[in-house]
Amino acid sequence: MSNTFVTNNFSEITFGRKSVRQYDETYKITKEEMLEMIQEATTAPSSVNLQPWRFVVVESEEQKAKLKPFVLFNTRQNDTSSAMILIFGDLQCQELAEEIYNQAVEEGKMPPDVRDKQLSSIIPLYNNLSREKMNDVVKIDASLVAMQLMLVARAHGYETNPIGGFEEDLLAEAFGLDKERYVPVMILSIGKAKEVGYTSVRLSADKITDFK
Repeated sequence: MSNTFVTNNFSEITFGRKSVRQYDETYKITKEEMLEMIQEATTAPSSVNLQPWRFVVVESEEQKAKLKPFVLFNTRQNDTSSAMILIFGDLQCQELAEEIYNQAVEEGKMPPDVRDKQLSSIIPLYNNLSREKMNDVVKIDASLVAMQLMLVARAHGYETNPIGGFEEDLLAEAFGLDKERYVPVMILSIGKAKEVGYTSVRLSADKITDFK
């Protein structure tokens, strides 16, 4: 358990989560704690463990001003949050496959022969996937890490708001990423809540579930 957790209560973390749009603008999360939360979030699963998520933490006033025109009607979060976390999917994530699998071998989590067998099939497979299919894969994986990051943030005493309304075509290039390689998935605002998030409703499980 992280020594910066405020709570480790599963019910409170999970079922108490609400989207918060107004934060204490005087509170800044340290770089160290931000990296800690991202590290904890990346224990989320991903396809063949290629971890195609990439993060840009926008926290300075200058960079927030740069981001503001891209977030459409979500400017309150941008103005008051400790940071806006831009989450991208890497369409060429297989380029890190050897590094990931070598690390697994070095840490005793995978035998070398399994690494070699996996890499010999995974890399050619990913190299031959269409851009559309890769887009689907990385967006699913990056959404998993985003959800985990929202829950990790609550354990650290912060609130978040997942944002899908932004200028997708312009975001990567505006923050120094190759727009052909990195596809924007979501923006998370994060900070100390200054308001209580709205209580919302959910459809009942029996309405949205079929048993066959």
